[in-house]
Amino acid sequence: MTESIITARGVGVELGGVPVLRGVDLTVAPGEVVAVLGPNGAGKTTLLRCLAGLQRAEGDVSVLGRPPADEPDFWREVVLVGDEPTWYPGLTVREHLELVRAVHGPGRLEAGAALELFDLAGCADRAPSSLSTGQRQRLSLAAALLRPSRLLLLDEPERGLDAAFRERLAALLAEYAANGGTVVMVTHDPRFAEDARHVALEAAA
Repeated sequence: MTESIITARGVGVELGGVPVLRGVDLTVAPGEVVAVLGPNGAGKTTLLRCLAGLQRAEGDVSVLGRPPADEPDFWREVVLVGDEPTWYPGLTVREHLELVRAVHGPGRLEAGAALELFDLAGCADRAPSSLSTGQRQRLSLAAALLRPSRLLLLDEPERGLDAAFRERLAALLAEYAANGGTVVMVTHDPRFAEDARHVALEAAA
């Protein structure tokens, strides 16, 4: 039997005395794409932070066979795309991708291929701060898929993307999973995640 990539049992979180998650169970197998859906306030992002080891919680959480932790060994295998990162001043789009590859080593893509795949070739020599919201989101996703990993944790990856690129991203995530990776993503767009396994959260309060 294949060991689960993620096992969460009875996960609960209170923030400021208000329950955000209550008794959440989740099991994710290798090669799955799982979409976490639910209304605002259901704790979707909080659950993702628990899986990333960034939020303390009640219950048991295991990721890649061990408790998640905000440590270098964990982040060598796990990639989180959430809030927009802080871009390095003075570095171009291309240089950001080359830096990711230099730090993390060869992954699934070369920087040049990532620029083409994410429709960024035309702005490769610009600073990220000069890009549109959708272009910066594509840059964040390109950096995530550029580096080696076993698990992608994505918070609304479709944010700022047009319909055509949402379709392309869904195909890229399916390809990532087919090549042995695992994806857990929060989304408000069921159509974007129509080929993923859906996990629905309800408001805890």
